[in-house]
Amino acid sequence: MTMDSKKNRWMYMVLGLMLFSLIIFSGLPLISSMMQESPLLSEDHSESNIAIAEQEKVKLESEAIGYEKVLVKEPNNETALRELLTVRLQQQEIEKTLEPLEKLAQLHPEQADYNVLLAQTKQYLDDYEGAAAAYRQVLSQAPGNIMALGGLANLFLTQDLPTKAIALLQNTINQGKEESDLGIDVSSTQLLLGEIYTQQKDYEAALEVFDEVAAADQTDFRPILAQGLVLKEQGKDDIAKPLINKAYKLAPSDFKDQIKNNYL
Repeated sequence: MTMDSKKNRWMYMVLGLMLFSLIIFSGLPLISSMMQESPLLSEDHSESNIAIAEQEKVKLESEAIGYEKVLVKEPNNETALRELLTVRLQQQEIEKTLEPLEKLAQLHPEQADYNVLLAQTKQYLDDYEGAAAAYRQVLSQAPGNIMALGGLANLFLTQDLPTKAIALLQNTINQGKEESDLGIDVSSTQLLLGEIYTQQKDYEAALEVFDEVAAADQTDFRPILAQGLVLKEQGKDDIAKPLINKAYKLAPSDFKDQIKNNYL
């Protein structure tokens, strides 16, 4: 796999598992907006755009050097750390995001997003042990954090360990049902579990999970959409389409266009 293709894979990976965008509709806005807005990702290769891209590269590197100088004097300067992180992401200098990310995660262990992004970055760099540790750090404080759960499950899948991914989510679901004060979103975790079953082509198990979520809340469009997508993947379009239409009608307005444009 080339470095360019690996970068592209990571840019999608940092948005979370497919379930986040298709069903849960959550993610890391910081990363998605940076990746989408970066002029370095433009596919227009005209001479003027190449010149602009080169100017932007010089500008970004100058900014990075400036923030690094600040951090030499003030290593805990959060503004400089965040801005340096922003610049390194815009440059797609993934390895160079580690230092500011680790520092921000240390300064704010209560802010899960830093550790989640740190874990995703370490996974991209093939540091699976470090990635798992970062995810588990989040889950030790918030066992129901859906981004950390999804990220760790995805990490297991990347290592061809689906049984561990399923066990992680099933244990979290059981824990959430037994201890409601933990704040675990059982339905969203079940949706993640169903997505993993779908990826493993265990459609029967996936539909069983989605059925349970749908029965618990008949106004929730997510499990209905998930059912439709599973059936569509199986080639059962005649059954899938009514479900996707139903999900579209139930979905909040913010998500209707995404469902209509991608699945109807």
